[in-house]
Amino acid sequence: MSIRAPRIEFAVGAFLLLALASLLVLALASTNGRWGVSGDTYELTARFSTIGALRPNAPIKIGGVAIGHVAKIDVDPVKFDTVVTLAVNKRYNTLPSDTAAGIFTSGLLGESYVGLTPGGDPEALKPGDEIYLTQSAVDLIQLVGKYMFSGGGAKPADNAAQPADVPAYLQDEASPTDETKKP
Repeated sequence: MSIRAPRIEFAVGAFLLLALASLLVLALASTNGRWGVSGDTYELTARFSTIGALRPNAPIKIGGVAIGHVAKIDVDPVKFDTVVTLAVNKRYNTLPSDTAAGIFTSGLLGESYVGLTPGGDPEALKPGDEIYLTQSAVDLIQLVGKYMFSGGGAKPADNAAQPADVPAYLQDEASPTDETKKP
């Protein structure tokens, strides 16, 4: 038994090292390779009425390419808007001042991200500036609920000429009487 015990201990130790290495890789993947160091970014802010499932560290994209991440999400205590702080890579420091920001979702149930659409203004956004052209997140569940419970269509043609639908001042003129029907 003395020969088998070191082999089993070695196998268990190797398995534990493999499990710890897997957890380290998972931790690195969940932080998108960022360890809290953000010296190569500059911050912009944007206000949204609703942000949906947007979370800190969500990507910021232009044309599908990630150019930064969401640094912080706060609520303005005066206007009660959601203020999103964007950490944009310094390589993209020439974003026009009329850049628009929107909150979108990757696929039907994918992650939320901030999509930027650069404008054509020759003046660039400076660190700390606010993006004024924003589009809030679309709540898919709320849209489906509104469609399902709103009736979903037009009224049938039978009900179109009911007297209740005709205003009172037109009822006398619009509805023929027995006297006008006679030849």
